[in-house]
Amino acid sequence: MSRYAIYPSLSGVPVFITGGATGIGAAMVEAFAGQGAIVGHIDLAEDAAAELGEAIAEAGHARPWFRKVDVTDVAALKGAIADFAAQAGGLGVLVNNVANDTRHDPLETSEESWRKCMAVNLDCAFFASQQAIELMRVSGKGGSIVNFSSINAVLGPANMPGYVTAKAGLLGMTKALAREYGVDKIRVNTILPGWVVTQRQLDLWLTPEAEAEWMEQVCLKERIEPRDSANLALFLAADDSRMITNQHFVIDGGRV
Repeated sequence: MSRYAIYPSLSGVPVFITGGATGIGAAMVEAFAGQGAIVGHIDLAEDAAAELGEAIAEAGHARPWFRKVDVTDVAALKGAIADFAAQAGGLGVLVNNVANDTRHDPLETSEESWRKCMAVNLDCAFFASQQAIELMRVSGKGGSIVNFSSINAVLGPANMPGYVTAKAGLLGMTKALAREYGVDKIRVNTILPGWVVTQRQLDLWLTPEAEAEWMEQVCLKERIEPRDSANLALFLAADDSRMITNQHFVIDGGRV
């Protein structure tokens, strides 16, 4: 028996997730599949996506739909969402999760790298939402859009100005879209995770010293796991949160 909540309203609902092959995205693909949702996702990591799909199928859930897509290609991004919705019978939930938090020096950042950072971390969320809103309006049923920002949008750490700027932009985008499309029963909310322990973080930045410093700053002295963010995304996608929109939710163990 699962220790986590079951949301009957998610059963059979088409859910599309960007960046779903690894990390928080993979945890969400697995979590939504476990709720009986019809899950589709995109990523560049084909091998990881295949392994994830196999694990989900072996657990007795429907294998998620997957396509390799570069999210900076807006036509391919929108096409993937449209194709998934056509196969799944519509779209009820969009999770804008894909991100790249590569560190960079502000004074050594080229125009090209800055634009690419915006394209991955902000632009794709807008254009994915644009496609999703069109589909949700056509259905007449509304839906839920969950945007993934970061506590770094609030804290503003050094050495990642592009990422911080883009993630702050997502907060404004959530507000704008929630206000614009509430009349269509479309809810838009943001999740701001803290330092989530993914394989990427372990490989690149989460040293014992850095983790010790983090633990000194938080109230809850435990690691934040990808499933923690997935659990919040489930709630914001489900009918249990039907009157929650235009909000930002921090999940960081008490850092902010």
